[in-house]
Amino acid sequence: MFSGRLTQVALRLLDSLGDRLVPAKIAPHRRTGQRGEQDAYFYLRRQGYTMVARNYRSPRRHGEIDLIGWDANVLCFVEVKARSEHDLKPAEAAVDRKKREEVIAVAREYLRLLPPDCHWRFDLVSVYYGLPREPLRFELFRDVLPLS
Repeated sequence: MFSGRLTQVALRLLDSLGDRLVPAKIAPHRRTGQRGEQDAYFYLRRQGYTMVARNYRSPRRHGEIDLIGWDANVLCFVEVKARSEHDLKPAEAAVDRKKREEVIAVAREYLRLLPPDCHWRFDLVSVYYGLPREPLRFELFRDVLPLS
């Protein structure tokens, strides 16, 4: 567990150093999303998930799944939404119908690679960034999307 925190701190430092040396031309909301996915990855590991994929895309479907991991014997397709405290809409409200359909289609493609009796579900992690010295807040919603 300590090595995960050390890795997370090292990644943050390298990202910060990289931003100072070569300023990225990434929109602020994209940067928040990337940071949210990285923080959610380490949060889920601390919750006991075994992570197996990040930003999974199917060659046959549009969209991506942010994180895929095992929670005990259940495969979890995880959508991550990151927000600053200044946003009015909660992060989980940003998963609209189109996004749900894309995630479901990509998950179906991934499930083709696994035995038919594999147990799975969809999870959502909301990451909230407050003021610089405030701790991150995470909300984990398990089994939020039906595969229909």
